[in-house]
Amino acid sequence: MAKTEAIGDQTIPLDPTVRALGVVSLLNDFSSEVAVRTLPLFLANVLGVRIGIIGLIEGIAESTATLLKLVSGYLADRTGRKKALALWGYGFSNLTKPLLYFATSWGLVLLVRFLDRIGKGIRTAPRDALIADITPPELRGRAFGFNKAMDKAGGFLGLVVAAAVLYSTQQDTLTLTRESYEWLVLLAVLPGLAAVAVLACWVEERPRSPVKSSPVLIWSEMNGRFWAFIAVLTLFTLGNSSDAFLMLRAQTVGFSTVEIFLVVAAFSLVVALTSTKGGTLSDTFGRRGLIIAGWLIYALIYLGFAFASARWHIWILYAGYGLYYGAFLGASSALVADLVSEQLRGTAYGIFNAALGVTAFPASLLAGLLWDWYGPSAPFLFGAALALLATIGLVMIPLRR
Repeated sequence: MAKTEAIGDQTIPLDPTVRALGVVSLLNDFSSEVAVRTLPLFLANVLGVRIGIIGLIEGIAESTATLLKLVSGYLADRTGRKKALALWGYGFSNLTKPLLYFATSWGLVLLVRFLDRIGKGIRTAPRDALIADITPPELRGRAFGFNKAMDKAGGFLGLVVAAAVLYSTQQDTLTLTRESYEWLVLLAVLPGLAAVAVLACWVEERPRSPVKSSPVLIWSEMNGRFWAFIAVLTLFTLGNSSDAFLMLRAQTVGFSTVEIFLVVAAFSLVVALTSTKGGTLSDTFGRRGLIIAGWLIYALIYLGFAFASARWHIWILYAGYGLYYGAFLGASSALVADLVSEQLRGTAYGIFNAALGVTAFPASLLAGLLWDWYGPSAPFLFGAALALLATIGLVMIPLRR
């Protein structure tokens, strides 16, 4: 019998594959938060890289996955082999992360980030399509919210463990040291490999008839409301630069490396606690309202980061940032499945995730340049303004549940 979870007076069954994919997300994000989340600090503190270059690296890394998300989504529909694609993606990422141990220049860091994002590009759309395939429409928000919650629970655990490692190796030093980062990379190896093993052994795929149409024909069959949602999502994401800038902003207020880990861990904990509930609320009250709530919270939080001047400001802002994630992630992923037919889900999730990634390069690059030219407040003011514009655009789309 499937495990169940209570929500109010309802008992909602969780499909075993949804639970298994949640464990995969938990283990993979544990690994990523430990090894990848700290890369901006490693670049700035150990290698002495300028903020603009860090923005360039983050932008290239995230945008690398864009074309692969489109391709893997189409292949998931064309072949019907979503699990195999997801397995290749998780495997590729977790086999390349250990190379960060040997990084002595920003060029090698860029290469490793590029390879890691190839894996993300391959796995993301097929994984989301797997969740949508096995979940009825009235529970999709909860299923996606659960997956995002497990993802951030892994991030929370990884950051707490990493903070303990940093404290034991460098105490309260304000900047990250090479020795500490090397320990973090080693810590990330086993959970990453375990994520691949769980996916291989415990995730089951339900057979679907493959799609024979060409990519151009498939895109032409997408609902107009789907494309309108993608347009406003792209506008929002242009102001949503890498979270690396939040960490660097915390450092300007006086946070030590260990404290940065702890505040990001608190953020991940908030996301883990709110994502499932946020997705469930979207099942009940509609996707648009939850997404709008998330974007408005985002705009307020980014305004706060622009003017933050005390350490307690950063703690509160990071917690609020977690509320944005909790409201947005499950609702937006579920909305994609609502707007397209079953046969086109892989392609739709490829387009959706590509929209999040295609603007990552200009968003992060522009944020780094704005920081260098006008100071730490500039990229956050820009992000808040675009979030408000995107919210207005979403309100104008005639979405139906």
